Amino acid sequence: MTPSEAFAAIALAAVACDGSLDRQEAQALRQQLEKRTPYRDLSEVTMGQMFDGLLATLRRDGWEPLVSEAIPLLTPPQQETALAMAAELVHADRVVSETEREMLQRMAGQLQLPAERSQQILEVIAMLHRDSLAS
Repeated sequence: MTPSEAFAAIALAAVACDGSLDRQEAQALRQQLEKRTPYRDLSEVTMGQMFDGLLATLRRDGWEPLVSEAIPLLTPPQQETALAMAAELVHADRVVSETEREMLQRMAGQLQLPAERSQQILEVIAMLHRDSLAS
């Protein structure tokens, strides 16, 4: 696995950790990656091949082994961004399940970041998605 595949693997784990990957989640995942280097320069075929491989690993082993393999390939700044993106993807449908919450906590615990920093990232993303003006 390359660092770019590792980064994509963490995003994939975020949208698939609850056992389903619907079209809306796949689209959100793709949008998050397509605005970033190196994904924006990849062809449809190359992106498809990358995700085929990641999905095969996800289906065979589950999200935790996929994330455990991916994390060591990322630098701490990349890990911060990957965690923030995973949290963003989890919150994208405005419903965060207990499974998704647990996945983010377990992922945060594996990162080579201070625990306070990981929690800060998760709190900020949750804050951004809070519907503060709802009555």
